[in-house]
Amino acid sequence: MILKNLSKSYDGKFVVTDVNLSLPENKVISFIGPNGAGKSTVLNMISRLHKKDSGQIIFKGKELENWDNNELAKNLAILTQHNNIQSKITIKELVSFGRFPYCQGRLKDEDEQKVIQALEYMELLDIQHKYLDELSGGQRQRALIAMTIAQDTDYILLDEPTNNLDIYHSSRLMKLIRSLCDKLNKTVIMVLHELNYASFYSDIICVFKQGRLEKVGNPTEIIQHDFLKEVYQVDFNISHIDGKPLCIHF
Repeated sequence: MILKNLSKSYDGKFVVTDVNLSLPENKVISFIGPNGAGKSTVLNMISRLHKKDSGQIIFKGKELENWDNNELAKNLAILTQHNNIQSKITIKELVSFGRFPYCQGRLKDEDEQKVIQALEYMELLDIQHKYLDELSGGQRQRALIAMTIAQDTDYILLDEPTNNLDIYHSSRLMKLIRSLCDKLNKTVIMVLHELNYASFYSDIICVFKQGRLEKVGNPTEIIQHDFLKEVYQVDFNISHIDGKPLCIHF
């Protein structure tokens, strides 16, 4: 995927300005940066949820806006920050929505298998028949992630996927994301605020600030004291575990 001179404004104010970025396949890629840096806006333009003002997004060799909606949904899935699903549906019914591009609601055996697999990944099998309004915030987030996994696309976009998750489920999700890339050749692009998760599980980190792309590199290149202090305006202590940088901010 290639982004060329990508820009977006609201009410005359640019929130993303001239982003140029090449995103390789089969990698875990994290977008980091302060609030309002443009991370989620870029992710939403990549998914076509937000319309770009200018620039190009080339996806699998074709301009993104030229993709058929259903075909795009077979290649790219997104979990957004805001998912206000009000219907009285169960976890399994929600996860089954991920198969809609393939079966239009009439699940076949293969679709059922993908749904069960996603439920297993997110440890939801034992509560699959619970209704969404009976769930905690963390359980609901896991159900939404399972729906995204069930879609079984080459590209998975996740906007703050660890929202509402406790330490156990956050860590397990990040290991799953790493596994999706390494074992199933998925490309995962996600917005993260947890710098240590970005450092430990990403191949590439893209740093945004005030709507601009500041720097792109591997975790060792990005997790640097002076650079992060300038981006976040707070002080950091950088240490290493298993050769990977660890951030503690003060």
